[in-house]
Amino acid sequence: MRLEIICTGDEVLTGKIVNTNFSYMSQKLEDVGLSVQWETTVGDDRESLLRAFQLASERADAVIVNGGLGPTIDDLSQEVAAQAAGVELVLNEEWLTRMEDFFNRRSRIMPPNNRKQAMLPVTAEIIDNPVGTACGFAVDIGKARFFFTPGVPRELRRMLEEQIIPRLLAKSGLQTSIHLKRFHSYGLGEWLGDGLLTGVEELVPDGSVKLGFRAHYPQLETKLTVRGADMDEIKRKLAPVEQEIRKRLGNFILAEDDKTLEGVILAELTSRQASLSIVETFTGGQIAARLAHLPGAERVFRRGLVARDLVELGAAVGLPRASLEGEITKETAEEVARAARKQSGATHALAVLIDLDEGPDRIEFGGTICLAIATETEAASRRSRILGGREWVRLGAVEMGLDCLRRYLQGLPVYERIDFEKT
Repeated sequence: MRLEIICTGDEVLTGKIVNTNFSYMSQKLEDVGLSVQWETTVGDDRESLLRAFQLASERADAVIVNGGLGPTIDDLSQEVAAQAAGVELVLNEEWLTRMEDFFNRRSRIMPPNNRKQAMLPVTAEIIDNPVGTACGFAVDIGKARFFFTPGVPRELRRMLEEQIIPRLLAKSGLQTSIHLKRFHSYGLGEWLGDGLLTGVEELVPDGSVKLGFRAHYPQLETKLTVRGADMDEIKRKLAPVEQEIRKRLGNFILAEDDKTLEGVILAELTSRQASLSIVETFTGGQIAARLAHLPGAERVFRRGLVARDLVELGAAVGLPRASLEGEITKETAEEVARAARKQSGATHALAVLIDLDEGPDRIEFGGTICLAIATETEAASRRSRILGGREWVRLGAVEMGLDCLRRYLQGLPVYERIDFEKT
């Protein structure tokens, strides 16, 4: 099935906002075996929108249009859709009632201009929006089925996943029982992940298991899309492939499916009734931030210290200035972690200390990372060097600190050579 996505809005066309909706939609469709052939971005102009709809109707079987369903004068999708389909634009009483209820439940009066959101092509099929007032709808234009979605990301995502993808799968004739299994890893580049997993799809000879990757430094997401007659068949197909992936990727797998690295760490600490303090330099407090916002973190997270100056940070944990002057080492990180743990009363402390290169930001710019995890009885540490610019170093250090803590809590080696570090 040939698919096209049309994204609307002057703010998207001019680059004032990043078009994350397209990447999200394309990714979700790819995960269920539906590939997008074309992507078009159009401003808030009637003639441009009409021409985009007409072109898409000639070459695609299905089209998703994102944006332009709001109550303001520049929201044109319903009007132009009716024009392109050659039908009238009429008031949909069912959606008008839904919107009035939406405002009533919030003790508000619906503004008059919101009535515009209930104006739909007369032949339109309503696509429900459970979290907003923008009415999604589907309508035939030429030979293609068009699905109109709101630009607000959380509204689009519910609509796409719960209603549009099932309709597209039914239209495509593909098996509708599809499961997406995901493995998240740190320390593996896409090329190495691909090499390590060569041939795993062949464990299911009928071709119903598809392997894919999504690299988003510093993590790599490995995806398995599995088709079957039902979930029992999918589980049978998936089992040997899952087992082989876990065997080949080993300790580099930090989480699976919707779990996150920080969520895994919090669960490990919670299960031990343990607590944590964090000391970090140059990261802007991102290590602590990744953990501190999670539900339940208040029972685990004790303290976070952030500084650019190591001597100043040492004073905060009660270390003498002399012990922190000079080159940063693993031993320095261990000393800081022990002091932070003792001062805060936490069972565990993580220290991530970064010594940056001097000079302007550039591709060769790097940083030396020394980190340590301390408990009452021991400390584990590692040293690494990452090149690629200041932001690359910062992101890598944050992920490395969290992943080493995850490894320590799971009884795995804290040090294992990764793709991103330089010797």
